[in-house]
Parts: sequence; structure tokens; C-alpha cells
Amino acid sequence: MAFEPPRRLVRALGETAPDGDDWLAKLPEVAERAVARRELAVERVQVPGGRSSLVVLVRTAEGASAVLKLAPRRARPESERAALAHWGGRGAVQLRDVEGGGGTAEGAAGVAGVAGVDEGVLLLERLHPDVSVRSLPEAKALLEAAGTLRRLWVEPPASHPFETVAERTGRQAEAMRAGAAADAEIAPLVDAALAVRAELLAEPPERRLLHGTFRQSKVLAGDRMPWLAVGPDPVVGESAFDLARLVRDRVEDLIAQPSGASTTRRRIKRLAESLEVDQERLRGWTLFRAVESGVRARRVGREQDAELLLEFAGWL
Repeated sequence: MAFEPPRRLVRALGETAPDGDDWLAKLPEVAERAVARRELAVERVQVPGGRSSLVVLVRTAEGASAVLKLAPRRARPESERAALAHWGGRGAVQLRDVEGGGGTAEGAAGVAGVAGVDEGVLLLERLHPDVSVRSLPEAKALLEAAGTLRRLWVEPPASHPFETVAERTGRQAEAMRAGAAADAEIAPLVDAALAVRAELLAEPPERRLLHGTFRQSKVLAGDRMPWLAVGPDPVVGESAFDLARLVRDRVEDLIAQPSGASTTRRRIKRLAESLEVDQERLRGWTLFRAVESGVRARRVGREQDAELLLEFAGWL
């Protein structure tokens, strides 16, 4: 079978690919090798799929349904493997590749160094890829998504391979400063976001393993449990950082509402109370993450996304 990457993946990776990156060019060969090595039968490539990986629906040699996921190194797939191993199916999709590091985060993190194992290739439990909580009415979707997120917030392993919130947002802050230097219009929002980041990092209330890129579309229907999270970009830090991305879900609908700003404030209050997160800390991380995403969207030429995100950030 020809492993043609979906246009969505090609476009998204093209925005972030470093000079000389040839992952997309090598992808068909890597996919064929991964399928053959695991004796998988391919059903189809998932379309439109994700923005950072190729997702292939497959069956194992025993006839069980599964998902083969292939991602470039810059998408941190081995970090994803380690987090999924640590969660062990609690609130998240399960690893099915027994060669991928056993049942611990430490074992999974070392998989890239095991001879013969394809780096960036994950074999996962098959969920229902076309059914996410985003298909539910908004209030119900937020409730189910928040419940899933709560199950993921666990203590990280004592020795773990994950970035911290301080490290990740530090890299992002540098890019934000560069964006503000080149565009005076966004400078006030960037300054506010950087100031709130510094304040939040001064006294973090807890240290949890977080999904890192959680939103409604990352929660899919399953058979083992009604809803399970997929596609983590794990990070260690406080819960409010993870919840902040959920606050702005369906941002285009919020912007279109005359009452969008007040709806956003109510959403922050409701989510903070339901998950026992400090409301002001949630507002602060929501501001930082919205500005960071807006500046990044502007940098790669997604002007419409940038305008939505920066207008949203202005409400906070």
C-alpha cells in the first residue's frame, strides 16, 4: 500500500520543518518497514489525520484492531510513549507494542536506543478515530473532557524524561519576544503574557504529569472506556497549565458570540471549580497559552488563526 501523507500533515509539518528535514520523504519507507516488522495488515491511512504524525488503521497478526502512529523526532514521540506507558491506559489510549518498553515510563523512554526498534513508531489501542468529545454539545463536551483530564494528572515517575512547564514555556517565551520585537501591535499582549508566566512559575502549587496539548479533539470514543485521551505532548508541572488549552476550545464560536468574553470568564470559573484548580492561575495560563499560539500562528502565516487567538487573549 502507498502511505501517502494527508495534506493536513504535509502542510503542518511544512510550517515547522527545519532546513534539510527529510522525514516526509522517508515516511513511506519507514511505514512499510514498521508494518512488515510487526506483521500488520493495513486497512487505511486516517484522513484528515493529525498535524504531527501519520496515523494508520491496522490489524495485528492475531486479527486485533490497532493503530500505527509514525511521528518525526521533533514531535517527541518517545516522550509520548513514556507517558502512555506511565498512565497504563488510565484515561489514555494504551500502548500495544510490547517491544516498546514494557509497562514503565523508564522502559518506554529507552526504546529509541534498543536495536531494531523504529524510533517514532507507536502501536496503539484502536479507538473510534472519527468520534471525539467535540461532537457532543458544548456543555457535555467540556464535562467529559475535564473528567478525562482529571484521570491523567498523576505523579510523574521519580526519574522521568519529560520537559517541565518552565522549560517548555521558556523556549516559547523566547519566540514570543522575537515576535513582539518585529510587530509592535502584539507587544502589549506579549508583555502581559510573559509577566504572568513569571508570576505563575515563582510558586507552582503542584507537580503532575500533564497531557501537554489537551483539547476536545484529543479525546476519542473507546470500547474499554467511553472516552480516552490521545496524542499527548507530555510535560511536568501544575494542572492549570493543562486545563488552559481546554478553556479556548471552539474559540471561533466564542469570538462569534456577542457574549464571548463573558462566556469565557464563566468557562474559566466552571472548569476551575470542577477540577479544583485556582481560578486566577487558570486565567493566567490561558492568557499565556493563547498569546503564544497566536504569535506562533502569525509567524507561520496563519493570520486568521492568529487574529482569533489574540482577540481571545485580549478578553483575559
